[in-house]
Amino acid sequence: MDFDVVGAGLAGAEAAWQLANRGHQVRLREMRPGTRTPAHQTDKAAEMVCSNSFKSDDPFSATGILKAELERLGSLVLRCARDQRVPAGQSLAVDREAFSAAVTAELRSHPNIHWTEELVTRPEPGRPTLLATGPLTADPLAEWLTEAVGCGRLFFYDAIAPIVERDSIDFSIAFAASRYGKGGSDFYNCPLDKAEYERFLDALLAAPRAPLHDFDTPFFEACLPIEVMADRGRETLRHGPMKPVGLDDPRTGRWPWAVVQLRQDDLAGEHFNLVGFQTRLAWGAQQEVFRLIPGLQNAVFARLGSIHRNTYVDAPRVLDACLRLRAVPDVWVAGQVSGVEGYLESAACGLAAARFMDQRAQGREPAPLPRETVLGALLHYIASAPGRDFSPVNAMLGLLPEIPEGILDVRALKRSGGVKALKAGKGAYHRERALAALEAHIAEAGR
Repeated sequence: MDFDVVGAGLAGAEAAWQLANRGHQVRLREMRPGTRTPAHQTDKAAEMVCSNSFKSDDPFSATGILKAELERLGSLVLRCARDQRVPAGQSLAVDREAFSAAVTAELRSHPNIHWTEELVTRPEPGRPTLLATGPLTADPLAEWLTEAVGCGRLFFYDAIAPIVERDSIDFSIAFAASRYGKGGSDFYNCPLDKAEYERFLDALLAAPRAPLHDFDTPFFEACLPIEVMADRGRETLRHGPMKPVGLDDPRTGRWPWAVVQLRQDDLAGEHFNLVGFQTRLAWGAQQEVFRLIPGLQNAVFARLGSIHRNTYVDAPRVLDACLRLRAVPDVWVAGQVSGVEGYLESAACGLAAARFMDQRAQGREPAPLPRETVLGALLHYIASAPGRDFSPVNAMLGLLPEIPEGILDVRALKRSGGVKALKAGKGAYHRERALAALEAHIAEAGR
């Protein structure tokens, strides 16, 4: 075998397929189902446990540009996601079971991929290995990693949102719409007036919460439990996941005081998840509190929310710009354990790692992706982030090099369409520059 890939999550699945397609023999080593995690429920590859979304498809957003880069680089994960998509407005969301099954089928049918079920405690010495074990890395391997890099691993808490059965939603209250009509009527919306919102908030704040085992471990700011957001102020949810703007309640013709959006979770449209409602409430409390939401008063929960602790490495200290461990040059790290956050970012990280490993196998020094690309900027950041308190990062336009002065006519853009036009103009420039830089990189670095 040419390479080991440890972990069949989003990053490992993408990396194994990319390496195999380049003619390498790949041993894909996955511990499930023999060894379970606190969050996974199946033995399939690329299981999405927290959400079914690959974020915005807006072509001028960071994730929209990243998707364009991945399409140009031949991403398996993105292709399967497009094939198994469900309505979600301007976002790319999938039937998570069908998506996982599609990725698994591609991997198991590839003649160059050899899938083994085993709990890996350490890489084989001298064997090129990618660790793509995700944020729920098993303790023995995490301990080896800590010893190998000479510094402690890091943690944050991540939470999962509940899923309800469609037949239990009251559609005399919940209405179909997307915010400002963008993307069609892809969400169901449960409206709350002021009194209903206050009653819900009181119950949410008073409800018992699942205990945390490590009080010093922070929550991930981009995925806070809803009750933690509520702790920060009574209006926080109305300006966050319960934001009502752009959603006209057909019963009143106006925006409600607050709203809970439900996003389709499977192709059949039988299950819907509560958007932004990741939670650590006790299970019994979840059913009581969430049934206070108008339209969900008789909700049947296909899955309740939960919380788990995620592991990641201090990437700026231990990884180079090509995701290789500085202390162990034959070992690469990709996905959420490397310090990126999000399903899309994890798959992209796995794809990049496979390119670097392939280049190394050809006797070439791996070539970092251009910083003008979203993927290149993301990897550059995790390898060189300043400061002592590194935390996982999503794809953001703010990671890209600044737009040179004089490129955009800021005044003209603002006159033509205000802040939105300026934002779109900047996004369009970033996209054009990123894809041009990627093409130049491919021409120079090869496949």
